[in-house]
Amino acid sequence: MTSVLITGPTKGLGRVTTLALAARPAKPDLLLVGRDLGGVAAEARALGATVHEIGADLARLAEVRAAAATARKLVESGTVRPLGAVIGNAGAMSADTRRASADGYELTFAVNYLAHAQLIGDLAATIAEPGRIVLLGSNTYRQNFWRKLLSVPEARWRDPVEIARPAAESEKPGMEASGVAYSNAKLAILYYAHELQRHLRPGIGVTVFEPGWMPGTSLGRSAPEAAQAFMRGLGRIPGVSTPEKSGPLLASVALDAKWAHLRDGAFVLKDHVIQAAPVAHDREREQRLWAATGELLASS
Repeated sequence: MTSVLITGPTKGLGRVTTLALAARPAKPDLLLVGRDLGGVAAEARALGATVHEIGADLARLAEVRAAAATARKLVESGTVRPLGAVIGNAGAMSADTRRASADGYELTFAVNYLAHAQLIGDLAATIAEPGRIVLLGSNTYRQNFWRKLLSVPEARWRDPVEIARPAAESEKPGMEASGVAYSNAKLAILYYAHELQRHLRPGIGVTVFEPGWMPGTSLGRSAPEAAQAFMRGLGRIPGVSTPEKSGPLLASVALDAKWAHLRDGAFVLKDHVIQAAPVAHDREREQRLWAATGELLASS
């Protein structure tokens, strides 16, 4: 019996994953981290789960730190069962890379990557062994035929401090820049997962979960309405992923015995392990990201 902490549980994949966790016969205690938690918390409680709401805006690192402190107190006081899994699900794709988080960082990088690095860093000592950390990945970090056809840009890696810096006011916003920022953040998650494993206690495994392509979800909610409508239309194509399909799979990766052996940032595409592209394995970049992350978080 265990507790699971999940970020971004209110909509889309996060909501379905939360309800899949709540519906399990051996119900974990749920620690929900995000904004506007009342609706999904009520749904999870209706399924019989014990739920604790931890309000936080992941674009504000001070609130992320406070959320981690609250989670630690719940575990250490025995209010909830030992923390067995952390699911870093929350994500954002800013339509304007000039937008900064409350701490001055490019918004997509701040929410997808920096917030989770802060949260996990603050909670690492609290996670019970055996334990799991599951981060949300995406194959957009590399190009393939279909992503090229749909003009989905791959990552363009730079020093992490540069990636974290918002675009200059003179730069024009657009889907290309927005897509690159998102792909960079997802490549950062892969690098971070590999390096994180080297710093954790042996009984905690790190996994990256790719839910599959889910056009039309709330991820692109800051994009122009025409772009959102186009993506919703793509979501009707047979075979694409949906939160309803991928949410239970994410819950499984966090808790089921069949995934207990995974570690070192193993890359799970829906229901099977795949090999990340060579660009996603770079020890020098991983070490630099780890150091730069420490610098960025310490200065905020």
